[in-house]
Amino acid sequence: MAAPMELSCWGGDWGLPSLHPESLTVMAYAKFSGAPLTVNTINNSWRALKGDLPVLVSEDTVISQPAKILNFLRKQKYNADYDLSAKQGADTLAYIALLEEKLLPALLHTFWIEAENYCSVTKPWFASRIAFPLSLYVPGKMSREALKRILLTKGGPPLYSLTEVEAQIYRDAKECLNLLSKRLGTSQFFFGDTPTTLDAFVFGFLAPIYKVCFPRVQLQEHLKQLPNLCRFCDDILTCYFRLTVSGHSPAGQDTADANLQKLTQLVNKESNLIEKMDDNLRKSPQHPPRKLTTLKLAAGGEESSPMSRLSP
Repeated sequence: MAAPMELSCWGGDWGLPSLHPESLTVMAYAKFSGAPLTVNTINNSWRALKGDLPVLVSEDTVISQPAKILNFLRKQKYNADYDLSAKQGADTLAYIALLEEKLLPALLHTFWIEAENYCSVTKPWFASRIAFPLSLYVPGKMSREALKRILLTKGGPPLYSLTEVEAQIYRDAKECLNLLSKRLGTSQFFFGDTPTTLDAFVFGFLAPIYKVCFPRVQLQEHLKQLPNLCRFCDDILTCYFRLTVSGHSPAGQDTADANLQKLTQLVNKESNLIEKMDDNLRKSPQHPPRKLTTLKLAAGGEESSPMSRLSP
């Protein structure tokens, strides 16, 4: 029997199982490969402070970073790339490198550097998932690390101004999205009808851009002009995470309908029971029917019924 595996990661919102690209990548790969992960949304502020999410724990083994987690899952015989050729494996590595070089800086900028997005969405959302007082510190730390990572890959002052860096990273990101759209074409996934590692990485990078409601959305606007990439994200959410395009679970609706049906049945049973009791009382000579007391009228001439008293 395989050892249980638990994944600690950031939680989700806006119809996503996680807002964190790295966490989304691992969660999607686990779904594609059939790996039985128990997913725990973050409840350890010190883990957030260290910045090593997502983290996979299996017995005494603790692994962070998506690439290392995916390699571990493959060693456990959960391999989403089993049917890929050597060329397709090489293409996978090339496209992942493209995502990290071209798209990731713009994704980081959208979440953590763009002032309006950071102040109105990113900072309050992540702070709400972290206990006080670390909630005052961790989002700012993550923002500084994002800027450091962008400047490390794209350069910065004195060689380039921050405005030039920002313009370049969005040009690169839009070019990357165009290449992904052309590569996907009309296929369901990047290598045919079965999702692989590349699909997990692309989904992890694209879904937050596509779904999160930011006030500044230039990258999201460009993505929405590429309908095959949007359909790609929607299909994965629907098929593998049982989420509709609006972000609601069909299973949740089924549960609500089932509960409503049970409630209706219970009410009907109680109504039948009351009718039987009423018949018995009417037929009993020892207990003649009692007259109902007349309801007193409230001010204004309306009956003071329980429903009217509950009304706001």
